[in-house]
Amino acid sequence: MSTPSAPAADQVGDLRPGSGPGTNPAVAELQQVLGGKVAVDPIVRAERSRDRSHLPHGTADAVVRCTSTHDVAAAARICAAHGVPMVPAGAGTGLEGGANARPGWVVIDLSPMDRILRIGAADLDATVQAGVLKSRLNAALQPHGLWFPAGPGVDASFGGMASTCASGTMAVRYGTLRENVLGLTVVLAGGEVIRTGGRARKSASGYDLTRLFVGAEGTLGIITEVTVRLHGLPRAVSAAVCSFPTLQDATLTVQEAVQAGIPVARMELLDEPMMAAINAYAATTSVTALPETATLFLEFHGTPRSMAEQAGQLRAIAAAHGGTGFESAGGPQERERLWQARTDVLPACQALVPGAATWSTDVCVPISRLAECITATQADIAASGVIAPIAGHAGDGNFHLAFVLAPGDGQALAAATAVNERLVARALAMGGTCTGEHGIGTGKLAALAAEHGPGVQVMAAIKAALDPQQIMNPGKVLP
Repeated sequence: MSTPSAPAADQVGDLRPGSGPGTNPAVAELQQVLGGKVAVDPIVRAERSRDRSHLPHGTADAVVRCTSTHDVAAAARICAAHGVPMVPAGAGTGLEGGANARPGWVVIDLSPMDRILRIGAADLDATVQAGVLKSRLNAALQPHGLWFPAGPGVDASFGGMASTCASGTMAVRYGTLRENVLGLTVVLAGGEVIRTGGRARKSASGYDLTRLFVGAEGTLGIITEVTVRLHGLPRAVSAAVCSFPTLQDATLTVQEAVQAGIPVARMELLDEPMMAAINAYAATTSVTALPETATLFLEFHGTPRSMAEQAGQLRAIAAAHGGTGFESAGGPQERERLWQARTDVLPACQALVPGAATWSTDVCVPISRLAECITATQADIAASGVIAPIAGHAGDGNFHLAFVLAPGDGQALAAATAVNERLVARALAMGGTCTGEHGIGTGKLAALAAEHGPGVQVMAAIKAALDPQQIMNPGKVLP
């Protein structure tokens, strides 16, 4: 996925004017202590100083490629001694600027921390270093009949997923990272190392520090190890797709399915413009065209019998709301064929405008308000003139806009920004949240304040207590 071009570093505003690898006092000491793990090459620094977002970034003064918690703690102690800001970086898949750096900063690169430390098959848990990718853990778990289903569709690393409380398409059944993280190893601002949580399935022991760091986006400490909850691989998997006359019909189907307690693994909703984009893109692929109406993509996990029951219940609910073309598939190739349209969402959107970049944003609302929120947003998009098809994790009320922006089109970017601001305000007015899974980063600072009000001051007090120098990923989550 590509993103709109970010401003140059001098447009961002240096936190330490005039600094650089040769003048930043922390860099020389980092090199002395950590040797070749400290990179000052301009290309390396540029590559590791941003995530996938469209938001402004600069280039950090150094990148510390850590391989252990000890490395991270040593780097933190040196940066703290010199008052130099740090930003943790993993796979770089973030969408709100949470891993974007600036001149004067040091990137703590956790991607080399890629060891699976322990698999506790009997206890359904595992401990991994922060840089381990979700795909790598799942490959190691397969012989045990286990998997880790939570997290985004992109192949993200566990440190980043925990730091942003990642969610994904299967959260409706398996939960987000918040429900699937049992414990953490965290390096604090001064280099102290703490361990939170544990492997027990419940505890009434003190403050829940694990949940404090999950979703904190590296602003309170740097997560170096994650202990996660595992799940048994389903004995069987099936998929289905169904078209609806209106978004209201599709979302009512979702609402009734959730209320009925049908344990659907995935419930993805695509709006009419998104289906049109996918059909246009399908002309260059082997995907069969689908009706250009609101469409649900479903996945069921369980035994063949339980899946047949779930699909039957869903089919009946969908039919009551005008759902047509309910097609199901159980074999891997057939499932892949049905789900290919959902998989192609981003490339299909990007193909709408030659050379375009996409800006993905998200909100989450109560399911009962999902249709209303999407319909109002569609009208707003049409009035603005921007291109922004919608895809959503309908089972938990979370949906995304994919703004499609031509390079250098400042007018379209301004219009998209205005639509995004109204989207957030609309979601908050409905009792929702400004982000269901992307996080705050730098892109939704104002939205966080609007959502939490005086609660932001409590967050700021926690930040000040744990990071009095304001060197842990400053300017993210909190101004």
